[in-house]
Amino acid sequence: LKLQFLYFIADQRKMKIAALVLLSAAAVSGQVYTTNAGAPVDDARNSQTLGSNGPILLQDALLMERLQVHNRERIPERNVHARGAAAKGTFTLTRDMSQYTMAKVFQGVGKKTPIASRWSTVIHSKGSPEFLRDPRGFAIKLYTEEGNYDVVGLNFPIFFIRDGIRFPEMIRALKPNPLRGVQEWWRIWDYFSNYPESLHMFSWLMDDVGIPANYRQLPGFGVHTFKWINSAGKSMWVRYTYKSWQGEANLQDEEATDMPFNFATVDLYDQIKSGNSSKCSPTNYQPHCAGWTFQVQMIDPTNTTFMNGLSFNPLDTSKMWPTNLIPLQDVGHFVFDTNPASQFLENEQIAFSPSRMVPGIEPSDEKMLQTRLYAYADTQRYRIGVNNQMLPINRPQCPFYDQHVDGAMHYTEAGNAVREVNYFPSTQDKSVHEANPYPHDPEVYNNVKKVREMIHKTDDFEQPGQRYRSFDAARQDRLAHRLALALSGERTTQEVLNIWLNWWTTVDANLGAAIKSYITQHADLNALSSTERNRLADFKEAFFKASGSQA
Repeated sequence: LKLQFLYFIADQRKMKIAALVLLSAAAVSGQVYTTNAGAPVDDARNSQTLGSNGPILLQDALLMERLQVHNRERIPERNVHARGAAAKGTFTLTRDMSQYTMAKVFQGVGKKTPIASRWSTVIHSKGSPEFLRDPRGFAIKLYTEEGNYDVVGLNFPIFFIRDGIRFPEMIRALKPNPLRGVQEWWRIWDYFSNYPESLHMFSWLMDDVGIPANYRQLPGFGVHTFKWINSAGKSMWVRYTYKSWQGEANLQDEEATDMPFNFATVDLYDQIKSGNSSKCSPTNYQPHCAGWTFQVQMIDPTNTTFMNGLSFNPLDTSKMWPTNLIPLQDVGHFVFDTNPASQFLENEQIAFSPSRMVPGIEPSDEKMLQTRLYAYADTQRYRIGVNNQMLPINRPQCPFYDQHVDGAMHYTEAGNAVREVNYFPSTQDKSVHEANPYPHDPEVYNNVKKVREMIHKTDDFEQPGQRYRSFDAARQDRLAHRLALALSGERTTQEVLNIWLNWWTTVDANLGAAIKSYITQHADLNALSSTERNRLADFKEAFFKASGSQA
């Protein structure tokens, strides 16, 4: 028996050696498993111990790395719209809209623009089933030649409330009871009993359209009102609608509860993976497609007769724009034919915000939209980080000036990211400039417009001059001397130096002359007496030490 046991042990060792040989051969022909730092790993299946039965060693960096990375694989889920699915595709323009907007994405029939979209439930957690009665989010990111344009919307044309200050409390009422951990209707009805504007939204949510059959057979609405501005500076109010080529399908309650947990995500992914979506067109309506016709409604806000005739405020998100009064116009279509390369990288990390607009599109005064301009971008900075727009799924696909400077997870390669002049504007580095002026929102409020312009009465020289002249002679001398030293650096260009000398001379002619004198003296110390030379050298050394800076 002892001999048989020894043979068994020998066979086991041979098998292990043979397995290692096979693994080594596979590693040679494939990719070598490494640590995250790139070091090759020859055993990634067993932790390092003191003997085969001994305690695990703290020095096992591979084990520690695996555990530490695993513990941090998740980011905070979205407070709303946590559960969702994404896809990528193309927007094709079928009607030139340059008459109404100078946004290039809407100019030139046939123009194609890359897009990404995310469909989602709203209230429940990332792990919730997709058959729950809940509005569905429908967000679109258009990677235009002028930057990204994000539109956040729903499968309903309206919203529960009309003012964003109510949004946080509304979400708390719709979320599960903080004590019992389940959503409860009494809390919902209690909160909304204060806001009759919610009636319209509940007439949609509680209707047969409250549980969509999938994400493809889903209508979409931008919900909010935007301003389109043309090259002449005229603005129009617009709302967006997305009409599904696949038609619309919804589930009754008893049908919904029979559906698989994540049926909508599976349907979208599998239909796109089949490759059939690329064959779809506005005239080829097929159940497997993932396409929508993009439509707009427009109102001329200067048409007071029409505006006064409306029975509702068109900037109220709890009200839809009747199509018999404000007709839908086909503008283009979306076709989604590419699944995310990674659910985490391109679904969980895709970040939308209605504050991301392009020239020719601006926000209206709608209260819900105005609050979302801030809230959406802010929540993504909290959830993903300040540099979330550097992620590939969020980055513009057009040339752009990257304003990201440091912050957590700033990962652009150093050669592209680090510039000595990491501010704007710069007199010395003129490689970056502002865009040519283009028309903005022309609306007038109490005889004034929204503008970006300097205030009036900007005399920038009078008060510095008064302060300088209030000093005694010695203090005036020290100020002039310090300014001269700070302006004398080798890398200060003559252009910048001249600007500052002119400014200081305008402040006070004597101050300007004193600065010039000290610059000249420091440039030629040998022309001075040894006493004066030493005085200037001592002053210079003390100044730069105390300022913590170099010239």
